Amino acid sequence: MTLKSMTGFARADGAAGSTRWHWEVRSVNGRGLDLRLKLPPGHETLEPRVREAVSRRLARGSVAIALTVKREEGVSQIRLNPDLLQQVLTAAERVRVAVGGSGASVDSLLAVKGVLEIVEAAESEEEAEARTRAMFASLEAALEGIQAARAAEGARLRAVLIELLSAIERCVGTISDSPARSPEAVRRRLREQVARLLEASTSLDEARLYQEAALLATRADSEEELQRLKAHIAAARELLDTGEPVGRRLDFLSQEFNREANTLCSKSNDGEITRMGLQLKALIEQMREQIQNIE
Repeated sequence: MTLKSMTGFARADGAAGSTRWHWEVRSVNGRGLDLRLKLPPGHETLEPRVREAVSRRLARGSVAIALTVKREEGVSQIRLNPDLLQQVLTAAERVRVAVGGSGASVDSLLAVKGVLEIVEAAESEEEAEARTRAMFASLEAALEGIQAARAAEGARLRAVLIELLSAIERCVGTISDSPARSPEAVRRRLREQVARLLEASTSLDEARLYQEAALLATRADSEEELQRLKAHIAAARELLDTGEPVGRRLDFLSQEFNREANTLCSKSNDGEITRMGLQLKALIEQMREQIQNIE
């Protein structure tokens, strides 16, 4: 299997005897598999089998399926309703006797609703079964088409996500290699901060101040966040290569990415690291938006 999007469109046509039809299948993003059917009157019994066919092929997405059916002209029959015609004739005669005048014309009699009925030509059980089989063969073709469309879009999304993961990896690497994270740079900043505080007040205990500064430096260390981000990058690449429906897992992983990036920014005490952290958050948000389209 390949990575699939939840967006696609497909159509399939079919015919059997005097009946022609076409299926249209559209799908967009959805939290689960949400199927909406539009079947013409007289075809409602197809719904359970349609739902079953869709669930075999699609795992997620908001899917709309519409069936349009047309009968060829000339297959309908006009049928006379003799009982209703007799009632209309009797009523017309009573009116003529009561008020006088001539009898009702043929045109006026036939214009009475129900005297003439337009009925569809009778269809044998074998013909109906054959038509239903042909309809579902067309549906399967449409579902294959939507799968192909979603796979093509999924391939594009995979390329975008791979590129974003590479950009995130470069950003994480830049932060990891930043001179501002070196022990010498950290000690220098601490010495400068302690010196400023000692100049501002002579009542501060210098030894205690250095202890507090060292504690703050330990809390500000971002090595754990950077290591977890690297692990998340590796996990995301593995998911992209599984070929299974991984949209939910990637969505959860993107939240973990964002959590580490937020912590990284909150710990930063260097302007360049903060700038790279904000760039990292922007890349993660772009990745999260793309992940929303994955099955």
